[in-house]
Amino acid sequence: MASHKDPVAVLGLGRFGTALALELARGGTEVLAVDNRPDIVQRLSGQLGQVVIADATDADALGEIGIADFSRVVVAIGGHLEASILATALLSELGIRDIWAKAVTRQQATILSRIGAHHVVFPEQEMGERIAHLVAGRLLDWVELDPQWVFAKTKPPREIVGVPLGQTGLRKKHHVTVVSVKPENSSSYTHADYDTVLTYGAEIVIAGRPAEVERFVELQ
Repeated sequence: MASHKDPVAVLGLGRFGTALALELARGGTEVLAVDNRPDIVQRLSGQLGQVVIADATDADALGEIGIADFSRVVVAIGGHLEASILATALLSELGIRDIWAKAVTRQQATILSRIGAHHVVFPEQEMGERIAHLVAGRLLDWVELDPQWVFAKTKPPREIVGVPLGQTGLRKKHHVTVVSVKPENSSSYTHADYDTVLTYGAEIVIAGRPAEVERFVELQ
């Protein structure tokens, strides 16, 4: 099993691949960034420790950059279906233990999973859904753990202000749970418990199914 300290190779340096590689590097992960466009590689060479020009769909090129030595590789070229499939298939043949692949469509995701991707992500779709929730409602933030469970940051509705959370019947009535609270005039979050009393100026993090979280937020 790959460790969080293991280096990561990122194949494809479009917007998603570049953002991912830079964020991994900022977090202390050693990154090998790969793209077949010299101008992209040159632009990022001063920001990432290892940036190389190579064709991720060429087995010999992958061999030359030592891709088989990596336990985790991200195929970030989801916008190019054939290239994405070829790169993922090559990584699978090499026995890479943890292959992540970007997909644009569900059909592409199915193909990538069948040929060896262990994780398939939809960065544009997931970001679009998150922003839609923020724009459309009263949410301050929205994080989807899976399609059936989310965390959302919001303000407390009137009915749970001034009452200890344990006496609100929140979970039974609305099927959501307040898991954390940032009290008014505080700069950090803390655990919410049975005796926590909320004020209108507080921020809360709630957990639950998406539809139930949305309904709860609309109580404001």
